[in-house]
Amino acid sequence: MRILLTGKSGQVGGELQRILATIGETAAMNRNELDLSKPDQIRHTVRHFRPKLIVNAGAYTAVDKAESEPEIARAVNGIAPGILAEEARTAGAVLIHYSTDYVYSGEARARPYLETDSTDPASVYGKTKLEGDLAIEESGVPHLIFRTSWIYGREGKNFLRTILRLAGEQEELRVVDDQIGTPTWCRSIAESTGKIVGQLLKRGGSSFPETVAEVSGIYHMTCGGRTSWHGFARSILDLADPTPQPQLVGIPTKDYPTPACRPAYSVLSNAKLKATFDIVLPDWEETLRYCLRSDV
Repeated sequence: MRILLTGKSGQVGGELQRILATIGETAAMNRNELDLSKPDQIRHTVRHFRPKLIVNAGAYTAVDKAESEPEIARAVNGIAPGILAEEARTAGAVLIHYSTDYVYSGEARARPYLETDSTDPASVYGKTKLEGDLAIEESGVPHLIFRTSWIYGREGKNFLRTILRLAGEQEELRVVDDQIGTPTWCRSIAESTGKIVGQLLKRGGSSFPETVAEVSGIYHMTCGGRTSWHGFARSILDLADPTPQPQLVGIPTKDYPTPACRPAYSVLSNAKLKATFDIVLPDWEETLRYCLRSDV
């Protein structure tokens, strides 16, 4: 099977490149090779490679910067997924896409979000990602949209790497303690995606697109459990044990103003993922230990 992967230089994309290569002939593209802000380039790339599976791990992820660059964020997050969906439908291919917990309002809740819950993003990033989700759904292409949260890894720009860097530079770290979500290791996302693709290929064979069409939709895909950014930082410091150990102070969101509004609560239910594919990602604390112990 021919696979087109976007965003290979990103956290999830980097992990996916390795896994997808074991499934089929994979053309992995970074931003220089495929600029998702350029519709004509997207169309040309898909038509030239003729994939049967497109995995869109590319995105505009600078949440705060998106507030001052809404058109660029919309081009990459909102418009590009729709173009990929149209091209995939025309080619008889399948589209896998990654979305975010930031499509939800994040108001205080008694339970995790379900895929059927109303969306109400508060940031440009969240709004543009939701636009992309809707464009894919409306296209009619066989698709899987995986909404995930608080992605981190050993490479790239993420909370884990920021905390480890600041631990070596500052004696005190002030971290927000009233935003609740689930840290999710990029490798867990990629491995789960690979398992799902393998399942569907085994079940469908040459009828892979038709098999995906039967289960098309949005699925939440996060690690288990929940914590605050402060709790995440505490676990990172406890496991990494930097010397000297900085003092960690919890602060409210109002004391750490940012251009973009983040959800106060964005825990996602993974029940649909389990019911459909029997996939359960490990607890976030368990995967954090694996991540810190891994060489790559």
